[in-house]
Amino acid sequence: MIHSITTSKFALTLCLIFTACSFSLNAQNSNADRHLYQLKVYHLEDSEQEQQVDDYLSNAYIPALHRMGHQPVGVFKPIGQDTVSDKRIYVLTAFDSFSQFESLDNRLANDDQYKQAGASYIQAAHDSPPFTEIETVLLRAFSHAPTIAKPELNTPKSERVYELRSYESATEALNINKVEMFNEGGEIQLFEDLDFNAIFYGNVLAGSNMPNLMYMTSFNNMQSRDAHWESFRNSPVWDRMSSLEKYQNNVSHADIYLLRATEYSDL
Repeated sequence: MIHSITTSKFALTLCLIFTACSFSLNAQNSNADRHLYQLKVYHLEDSEQEQQVDDYLSNAYIPALHRMGHQPVGVFKPIGQDTVSDKRIYVLTAFDSFSQFESLDNRLANDDQYKQAGASYIQAAHDSPPFTEIETVLLRAFSHAPTIAKPELNTPKSERVYELRSYESATEALNINKVEMFNEGGEIQLFEDLDFNAIFYGNVLAGSNMPNLMYMTSFNNMQSRDAHWESFRNSPVWDRMSSLEKYQNNVSHADIYLLRATEYSDL
């Protein structure tokens, strides 16, 4: 699982982390035209908390983000969530700049419509919180996929599969090497050629599994997802790319999360 970062510690150290990581990611490319992503993960202990967060997101938080110009906002839950004890809701938001991200809480605090619509969540009692914890992961978009993308899918949201992957590397240099493999090395292009409907690609600037990158692809259904990955594994382009000496051992651990979009998700 993605481990948590407390909000206060996150805020205190974010500027230094952001400056150092954004420089090391790709010194040759400006960050100005590349989205900054916040992946916010709510951990929930029961269906009651899940409903509280759903109501807050759909009626208060996402409408407020829309009023501020943040679209699309993706909201996802693990496939088969009803059978697990650690329920989760993933919220993906794109920002044009770090200052836009950093000012979000203040902008929400000055939005009376948001405060009224989200009052039961915002003012929840200490002994009846709407979640057990919140994780925040901050990412910078890859240079060859600088902005968030809406998928071209033709099935109902209930059938679609959104696949979130996290690739960890043993060192910072190997992480940079894996990002380069996606960009200049052609891995993003291969995903495009095979119609993986990628939502985003980003390198983690602040999180608990660093150094790592994350990306999300999407499919009409599980059968489509399996067929796409079979095509990827059998691709001569991938065979050639993955055999290059310069790209060896640049991933030390991979986590795969299969998700579905909520009905109120923009993606």
